[in-house]
Amino acid sequence: MIRPFKLTALSALLLSATLALAAEPIKIGVDGPFTGGSSSMGVSMRDGVRLATAEINKAGGILGRKIELIERDDEAKNERGVQIAQELINKEKVVALVGYINTGVALASERFFQDAKIPVMNNVATGSIVTHQFDDQPDNYIFRNAAHDSIQAPMVVEEAITRRGFKKVAILADSTNYGQLGRADLEKALELKGIKPVAVEKFNIKDVDMTAQLLKAKEAGAEAVLTYGIGPELAQIANGMTKLGWKVPMVGSWTLSMANFIDNAGPGGEGARMPQTFIQEPTTPKRKAFIASYLKEFKPKNNRIDSPVSAAQGYDSVYLLAAAIKQAGSTDGPKVKDALENLKAPVDGVVTTYNKPFSKSDHEAITVNIPVFGEVKNERVVYAYPEDAKKASEVRVKDAAAKGALTPVKK
Repeated sequence: MIRPFKLTALSALLLSATLALAAEPIKIGVDGPFTGGSSSMGVSMRDGVRLATAEINKAGGILGRKIELIERDDEAKNERGVQIAQELINKEKVVALVGYINTGVALASERFFQDAKIPVMNNVATGSIVTHQFDDQPDNYIFRNAAHDSIQAPMVVEEAITRRGFKKVAILADSTNYGQLGRADLEKALELKGIKPVAVEKFNIKDVDMTAQLLKAKEAGAEAVLTYGIGPELAQIANGMTKLGWKVPMVGSWTLSMANFIDNAGPGGEGARMPQTFIQEPTTPKRKAFIASYLKEFKPKNNRIDSPVSAAQGYDSVYLLAAAIKQAGSTDGPKVKDALENLKAPVDGVVTTYNKPFSKSDHEAITVNIPVFGEVKNERVVYAYPEDAKKASEVRVKDAAAKGALTPVKK
């Protein structure tokens, strides 16, 4: 009678250990700038991630386990991002990462996750090269659910040149990886139209006087200014034009929708236009529910999400990862990566319905048929064109045939 007792005790011990393991949370890293000039994007993204996580956990989690977010503020600094990546991998043992707002931070940091075979879901950083750093390797662990710059730059040029008829445009871009890669994409898109910018000017983060750059653009006869930068400096461009008494349209990347552009530019920012994957208007039941939940939970000033695009894409990034983990039946990095590349069930997101968003050779969830144009009006971003608001109310899935005017830059 002794031997069966020992086997029963051992079985109980194994069962207890299995249940304990099953109850362990699934750790997902969240990396973004939660302080500084990029913080309106970072905080909005983080809050979107928190909202999705709370919903999933309330519904029982994934594989019977709750998600635990390990959040870190990279301060939009490349070196800080590198430190965080190593900490999240080696100390916190995260199974995936969502985030990256700044292209430079993403490029500096994601190689550590690639080496560790841990999936990264870039949900805001848009530099075209972000998902292509490791194209020469057998497996790529870097994914994205944001509109990369090879989509946005041609949209900006199409808006300025074709839709609005400007023939002379200037480019003002910041000196970061984001700004300079975006500037290159803009120049390439203009070249395809047979147009050369009349001025190409650069500025640094925290610059507060754009007079010299704007004077060169004005003297060159620019009819519009195309921009690649982030909110605070973009506001200085708008304010600089006001100061000079020179008002021409600003058309730029999605960051012209940032709260710290809109608020700091004031009347000078009115009319600025930019590509958007999400605008804070309840055009679908999913969007209506998301906006209501976000406003109730985080109570932003004036009921305006600081960076609606960042919030929505952050939210969707968690659901994409959750779908992959569920399908894989595991948190093992290679298995989750393989599941992301072959998601069998559609994921109902805020930005769009993700139907087979990724493949082995394509880690971009957003195609050119998804973004629309937003416009700053009365301190908010609204649809620039009524037909775009109608388009946003329709279910839009990834179009495998939809390509940007540019081929994404590969390293």
